[in-house]
Amino acid sequence: MIINEKYKYSEITAKIIGCSMEVHRELKNGFQEVIYQRALEHEMKLRELNFSREYEMPVYYKDKNVGSRRVDFLVEKTVSVELKALIKTEPVHLAQAMNYLEAYNLEIGLLINFGAKSLEYHRLENKKYRKP
Repeated sequence: MIINEKYKYSEITAKIIGCSMEVHRELKNGFQEVIYQRALEHEMKLRELNFSREYEMPVYYKDKNVGSRRVDFLVEKTVSVELKALIKTEPVHLAQAMNYLEAYNLEIGLLINFGAKSLEYHRLENKKYRKP
């Protein structure tokens, strides 16, 4: 497990990435996103990570609740995890994951793509994060 102390929540994100690598190693690419979501849920339970799956979070615009959206996973109540099963992630997917971080006012997120031949993951940091 690679932990880099200069990154906030590095220990948590390293565990999530490790779980994702295990899922990808077992299943490879080619399944629908929901299959990877279920497998990742199982792997995170095995590694005793605290998480919520398809956690509904409010979306705010100028301090007004304008709706809600489900994040694939909210891990340890601090890290959002968005999953994809695409041949390749595009900048729009990174922008979408960043928009969710900002809308949810979460500091750290991961975008994980199981659809590529090798697992792809991106660590995102919300520079607009406001401490509650």
